[in-house]
Amino acid sequence: MNRLALVVVAVLGTVLLTLPFVGLAFATPWLELHYAAGDLQALWTSIVYTLVALAIDIALGTPLAWWLARYRFRGKWLVTVAILLPLLSPPLAMGLLLAISFGPYGWAGAPLQAVGVFLTNTPAAFVMAQVYASAAYYVIAARAAFEAVPRELEQVGLSLGRSPWQVFRRVTVPLSALGLSAGAALAWVRALGEFGVVLIVAYFPQGIPVKLWTNLENIGLSAIYPLLWTFFVIALPLPLVLGALSRRQPVY
Repeated sequence: MNRLALVVVAVLGTVLLTLPFVGLAFATPWLELHYAAGDLQALWTSIVYTLVALAIDIALGTPLAWWLARYRFRGKWLVTVAILLPLLSPPLAMGLLLAISFGPYGWAGAPLQAVGVFLTNTPAAFVMAQVYASAAYYVIAARAAFEAVPRELEQVGLSLGRSPWQVFRRVTVPLSALGLSAGAALAWVRALGEFGVVLIVAYFPQGIPVKLWTNLENIGLSAIYPLLWTFFVIALPLPLVLGALSRRQPVY
């Protein structure tokens, strides 16, 4: 493919992807924008709890991804299936599964409620729904990133007297930083925009996606524009920053 054809196809793809957002910009009544009641609370809820969910994704997903990338063991395919199942499940179905398990009468929910842990319509339920919706995206991207790191470079680090942890931190992570950042960005956007799972198990506290839906139903189309534009402003910076930082990560 020559350069001109490549540029044409790239521009065409970009235009097609941005058409809905161009339409949104033209449709937005810019002079009449104002938040509806509860919008600011929804923004706070989504930002804070999505950051918590992302931290859980990274804390649990990074060791899991490393384990899958670097070790061979019997039943590895079963672990892969277990990771893919939440990813493949329709959001509403995933929400129903969580409600069946962690709801007031669920096999896990009832014992947890007996000790004061409630996983329906609580902040904990909101975070749980986001983790189930987003963790697989991070694990899959992180696993691919770790598998792309040449093991020879890690062996060189070990031969120079570095501990396995030092090699992981100073060699593996910098070399896989772009993939890890992509996984974190995907998990962030996926969790922040999750609607179906959250709707079932954590309608309250309302985050941005559920609040957009209730605004549309109760007020009308005009009530979604301020919250929708704010969502984009909130969602975009973290992926852009992660991508920029990952490209500057030194290996030493």
